[in-house]
Amino acid sequence: MNIIIADDDRLVSLSLKTILEASGKVHVLGIGTDGEEAAALYEKYQPDVLLMDIRMSPMSGLDAADAILTKDPDAKILFLTTFLDDAYIVRALHLGAKGYLLKQDFECLLPALEAVAKGQSVFGNEIVTRLPDFLAETPRYDYRGKGITDKELSIIQFVAEGLSNREIAEQLCLSEGTVRNYLSIVLEKLGLRDRTQLAVFYYQH
Repeated sequence: MNIIIADDDRLVSLSLKTILEASGKVHVLGIGTDGEEAAALYEKYQPDVLLMDIRMSPMSGLDAADAILTKDPDAKILFLTTFLDDAYIVRALHLGAKGYLLKQDFECLLPALEAVAKGQSVFGNEIVTRLPDFLAETPRYDYRGKGITDKELSIIQFVAEGLSNREIAEQLCLSEGTVRNYLSIVLEKLGLRDRTQLAVFYYQH
């Protein structure tokens, strides 16, 4: 698995490189110290995963993710940070990041990288437990105003609960292909990229 590491503390980056490459499963293609370098390295190497901190200057990790995902919506970005900040979490997920971990959960990093490389989304327990709070604090969204039908809203809710396409199909007595089609339509109506953004959108609204 080829990755890029971006962190404003070069000692942290070098330590991560040493530890991850020692596993024999990871090859670090490059190291950046801010968002601008991360974006440039991503464009140059097209890694399987970009492992990136959030607070960096002059360009933050969030701004770098925005720039990268605008050009390449399939980019796999995993944030590794010390900041458990609601605003950071919501923006990271809304942008389309595939993961958000705290540096204190370092033992989960390699499995998280492997999961993200396969297209899965990975978030620490601290992040997941905050999602209901986002829902409670936000007024109910007018899905009908976006043309969302009752069945499509049911699918959105099942996605937010973490159900797979197969599980949703079983719940609604549909085929998996039909569920995928519904999801594509819902994402287009709401202007979202993927299931992760859809789940976050639901909890926000």
